[in-house]
Amino acid sequence: MTSTTRVPPAEVTGAYGALVKLMARKMLGHVPESVGVLWHHQGVLKDSMRLGGKVERWHELDRDLATYAAMASAATVGCSFCLDLHYFMAHNHGLDEAKVREVPRWRESSAFTPRERRVMEYAEAASQTPPAVTDELSAALLAELGPAALVELAARVAFMNMSARMNLALGIHSEEFAAACGLPPLAARSAGASAS
Repeated sequence: MTSTTRVPPAEVTGAYGALVKLMARKMLGHVPESVGVLWHHQGVLKDSMRLGGKVERWHELDRDLATYAAMASAATVGCSFCLDLHYFMAHNHGLDEAKVREVPRWRESSAFTPRERRVMEYAEAASQTPPAVTDELSAALLAELGPAALVELAARVAFMNMSARMNLALGIHSEEFAAACGLPPLAARSAGASAS
């Protein structure tokens, strides 16, 4: 396999490397190329994995909404690795795959409730540069979700932006996790899709 990343993957070695590879295989079925890329700076790898694990344990925001928000953010930034990974993880968590696969084109899809659409609108707006979240949208979500869930939504979107932008900058792309477990392809985001 020829690497397409901007930093060539390093060989993942040692006791910690063996643990990382074991965890990756258990969670994903194989060790992603991105692990080798981040292996060059094990502190970044370790802290990113640690923070990602903590983010996954947050629970004020409904898991479906959290997944839709992360994927809408990843779609806005353009991170195919993030979209593919979250689609795969949604499958593993038993979420509605038909709805999850529609997230990249949520504006055109009829699969989502008004609340789900507001969450994805927020994720999309917060992922723009500069962020475009409005007072009206924040107030609507505050009333619907409550303050703790809204704070979690903002933090999840911020974490996804960090991950997605790092992946794009390093040339890390989809590794077809979803296809490997037989999921149909994600819906394609329409060429004219942008936050309004």
